Amino acid sequence: MSERFINPFTDFGFKKLFGEESNKELLIDFLNELLYDKQHITEITYLKNEQMPNSPLDRRAIFDLYCQNDRGEKFIVELQKVKQEFFKDRSLYYATFPIQEQAVTGSDWNFKLEAVYTISIMDFVFNRFQEGNSKFKHHIQLIDTETQEVFYDKLTFIYLEMPKFNKTADELETRFDKWMYLLKNLSRFHEVPPALQERIFKKLFDAAEIVKLNPKDQQAYRDSLKHVWDFNNAVNTAIKEGREEGREEGREEGREEGREEGKVEAIRETARKMKAKGIDVSTIHSITGLSTEEIEAL
Repeated sequence: MSERFINPFTDFGFKKLFGEESNKELLIDFLNELLYDKQHITEITYLKNEQMPNSPLDRRAIFDLYCQNDRGEKFIVELQKVKQEFFKDRSLYYATFPIQEQAVTGSDWNFKLEAVYTISIMDFVFNRFQEGNSKFKHHIQLIDTETQEVFYDKLTFIYLEMPKFNKTADELETRFDKWMYLLKNLSRFHEVPPALQERIFKKLFDAAEIVKLNPKDQQAYRDSLKHVWDFNNAVNTAIKEGREEGREEGREEGREEGREEGKVEAIRETARKMKAKGIDVSTIHSITGLSTEEIEAL
């Protein structure tokens, strides 16, 4: 590999940088900058990322990262590589797990909840009909639609559309800008840029240097990178075939429908091949976004 630093948009890279105990300072700093007007996190504890349902008939959930701060507030941090048909529904469903697990059993409970944050770092544009809109950070809470006042501030969804962040090194204004710039361009760097010479970023570069990984981790990274290449190639091929099918039919509707159907089938086929190679369900889920039930049914 010609890259010096790992790609954070791989399952291995993302969890290596933000999901290991030795690197949790990186996650704390990123969350504090993301929520600069809401939080000051001094400590986090990693929690089990596989959430089991209350009933055997219900679906489970697997988070990329799941942690809580010293006040008991919960954070789901997810890397999203491809948009799903019901992406918003999925976000809401995942948020129900850290809500329900706060229920107190066997004694009186007044229903008091600690805050839950779902953070999605997305390698795609959230809404294809708003591609001209440069807004890349979306902070979502329950509001009163008439007054526009926040009705409930303990449930927050933050979506980061990484393709829309196009600032150069000379245009970085805030520490959060620097985080976004680093995440988007990390695997392209060969040296630590002058704009990222702060201690926290130097620590990330040190953790991300490929030659410093042990042989087992280097192989795991190569495998994770190959999965992403295969997945992207399958999706791009499906999109191309969908466009061609639409052109043959001569209708915009046909082109759009063919593109979406081809993309979904490409995702399933990629998951099917990964499963056949013995790759675990959690990794397949992280790369494709398919539910564990869909993967197990392939």
